[in-house]
Amino acid sequence: MAWQAKPVPSLFEDLRWRGLVHQMTDEETLAPRLDVAGLVAYIGFDPTADSLHVGHLQQLCLLRRFQDAGHRPIALVGGGTGMIGDPSGKSDERNLLSPAQLDANRTAMAAQMSLYLDLGGDGKAILADNEEWLGRARLLEFLRDVGKHFSVNEMVRKDSVRARLEGREQSLSFTEFSYMLLQAWDFVQLYDRYGCELQLGGSDQWGNIIEGVDLIRRLRGARAFGLTSPLITKADGSKFGKSEGGNVWLDPGRTSPYAFFQFWLRTEDGDAGPYLRRLTFLPRERIEELDAATSERPERREAQRALAFEVTAGVHGADEARRAVQAAAVLFTEDIAGLDAATLAGALADAPTTPVGRGTLESGLEIVAALTSSGLASSNGEARRLLAQGSVYLNGKRIDADRTIVPADALHGRWIVLRVGKRNQQVLEVEG
Repeated sequence: MAWQAKPVPSLFEDLRWRGLVHQMTDEETLAPRLDVAGLVAYIGFDPTADSLHVGHLQQLCLLRRFQDAGHRPIALVGGGTGMIGDPSGKSDERNLLSPAQLDANRTAMAAQMSLYLDLGGDGKAILADNEEWLGRARLLEFLRDVGKHFSVNEMVRKDSVRARLEGREQSLSFTEFSYMLLQAWDFVQLYDRYGCELQLGGSDQWGNIIEGVDLIRRLRGARAFGLTSPLITKADGSKFGKSEGGNVWLDPGRTSPYAFFQFWLRTEDGDAGPYLRRLTFLPRERIEELDAATSERPERREAQRALAFEVTAGVHGADEARRAVQAAAVLFTEDIAGLDAATLAGALADAPTTPVGRGTLESGLEIVAALTSSGLASSNGEARRLLAQGSVYLNGKRIDADRTIVPADALHGRWIVLRVGKRNQQVLEVEG
């Protein structure tokens, strides 16, 4: 997505309307400061996987909103802290990654961040890596200069620490316990290097953020600020995290653009409005129109369609978003044959699949046999009844009599889509 500034009259009011303000330090001072260009603000991203996921989208959009409003955002990649892992919101300790894996993850994440931020050059967004200063820190000096300002009594009262300490089958290593000090030191370093005065983050980062604000006050005698936003959560209320199951990734190799689009298209009515506010750059007037549409015509799912298109276009580009729209529209029609291989692969990724040998196709596979072997019919008799009723579709085209499936029926030489009724679909995937 090409970066283009869209000035916001009042950043603070816009953030509050979009539901992006959860907690903030010194609201009386910070709120008006957000509406004066030139503030430097940062968010940290630990490179614990080779892709960001949908849980990061809100933070990328938040940095983009700051840049649009004339501020200078910093996307901090945690090459140093990523070697430890933040215990916030985690029930188990993270697996430690090798330097080579961390380096590969950093590279992949930087490319994804550039989709939302105008990086490089004077006044533009900054991509920093805390390995630059944490990797050089000397243990005794760090404990003397930084560690002495932290009270263990206070640290164990933090929600992220207390939750782990109180769990019967959980524990918190000293490695993870030290993460709070490292993140606070990041804030000091960014303050020294770039004049960074504000740390942004999810609500689970509040404890770490206020420690950084306090450390700048203690070490530099200066005022800094923190602001958190509500977390983007799954339908069950759990946090989106790279090490959790069921994640939706920004990398098209992990989650196809079609599957990505479909994830947002399946959003519940009650979540569509909040997601449009927090994850898209649609103007307030348009979002309020979509809110009204959801209330008055929920069956049309206009808000979900707008959400899916906007978020997919932001991550994968408008062309991929349009292809996803097309695939969704033709998946259950005979126009499915016109989809390109990549789009079709994404559209069929979650469909139940039955393998079929290429030799079987070359010999001729009767559609009755295909219906029974794939489980779409329980017997040859039922398969023939379904055919006679006109309930069977081959690649979206109605079939009303037994016929032989041949290699020419395989879309892109690989897939044959059988369907009974409106939604009962099975993919025959050609092997060999």
